[in-house]
Amino acid sequence: MHALTTFDFILRLAVGVACGALIGVERQWRARMAGLRTNALVAAGATLFVLYSEAVGDAGSPTRVAAYVVSGIGFLGGGVILRDGAGVRGLNTAATLWCSAAVGVLAASGKVRFALLGTLAVLAVHLVLRPAGRLLDRAPAAGTDPDSTARATVHLECERAAETHIRALLLQALTASHLAPTALRARRADEHTELRATVAISGDVAGALEQVVARLSLEPGVRDLHWHLDEEHAHEPSERGALA
Repeated sequence: MHALTTFDFILRLAVGVACGALIGVERQWRARMAGLRTNALVAAGATLFVLYSEAVGDAGSPTRVAAYVVSGIGFLGGGVILRDGAGVRGLNTAATLWCSAAVGVLAASGKVRFALLGTLAVLAVHLVLRPAGRLLDRAPAAGTDPDSTARATVHLECERAAETHIRALLLQALTASHLAPTALRARRADEHTELRATVAISGDVAGALEQVVARLSLEPGVRDLHWHLDEEHAHEPSERGALA
């Protein structure tokens, strides 16, 4: 095993940081939690740990250190995984950090070509497979009819003085989303009015109703705004939008 020279140290460290930064550029562009600096630092850290083991001259040390790097990145990745309601966010970010550490280990081991190929593979997953994933998300689930019609109700609570204005905006928002209400009910109290609009929707239920929520949520007279699928369609995939 030949001694690690200063030139080799600088070259391998530069390749590791560059590969991590290249991955981080794509992440920063997508406005993800771990961007340019985070991925570059993860790759730099993995590279430095393995370079240290190379510098001490123990033939088996780089392999052991690489295994510890993998375990350490697991804790760092766990910090960016967040629970978001019934779902989880940050899994792609954690996996990207893991890959940044992997290209750093390859660069530190002198496998510059493999580190660059690994970086290209990570970028290809983000840039090429992202549109494919979105197409799969839009595809109808197995056994469902994409042309089936669902009934949903939009609930809106507004100030009593703004009822006429808000009612007009609600009908306008439904029309703009190509939705025709089959029923519109109003329940008035001393200071507020509750409006309920029932609509029939074919296709993307959540997408159509979230547009209505987005149009009305900024109105100052609106106190509460949400929607839900009607009971007879409870067996269908249900989503709910609400005014925060």
